[in-house]
Amino acid sequence: MLTTIRGTYSNGQVTLLEEPPTEETMEVLVTFTKIKQTKDLPKQPIFGFSKGVVSYMAPDFDEPLEELKDYM
Repeated sequence: MLTTIRGTYSNGQVTLLEEPPTEETMEVLVTFTKIKQTKDLPKQPIFGFSKGVVSYMAPDFDEPLEELKDYM
């Protein structure tokens, strides 16, 4: 069984950010990934960003589907 736990590596030491799911001794594999910076992304969606993306919507879009009649 493999379980992933987040942690950080600094100055030769690994610090776990989550509690391991077990107390017994187990083999550990360490994978290093780069920390992604998200400061280039806008913090909130831009109003009207997707305007014009939907070019057509059928007139019966809100009508119940025939396939789901048994569940209604």
